[in-house]
Amino acid sequence: MSATTIIHGIKACDTMKKARDWLDAHGVAYEFHDYKTAGIGRHVVEAWVRQASWEVLLNRAGTTFRKLPEAQKINLDEAKAIALMVAQPSMIKRPVLETGGVLLVGFKPERYAEVFGG
Repeated sequence: MSATTIIHGIKACDTMKKARDWLDAHGVAYEFHDYKTAGIGRHVVEAWVRQASWEVLLNRAGTTFRKLPEAQKINLDEAKAIALMVAQPSMIKRPVLETGGVLLVGFKPERYAEVFGG
């Protein structure tokens, strides 16, 4: 397993807090990347899409996506979804956790336990 675990998301997000609390409680060292304040590179989003698909990464239930004009929501494809997520990282489902070549999107305690043990 990689020595570096990175959890990407937004500091104020409740789901992010649950994920960070889980990692802390299980003694998992990690770096936190707030992509709302620091941004996210297109190459990173493209790599995530290759691992998880844009449909999994794009948070259609979030306020940022719901506020988009209808014209931007219809006929979405990979290229359009990536452009939206890079331009407005709040549209990326949270958290995105990278560790040892594994990418976890969203927080499910049972999946974290499978990856980290515990």
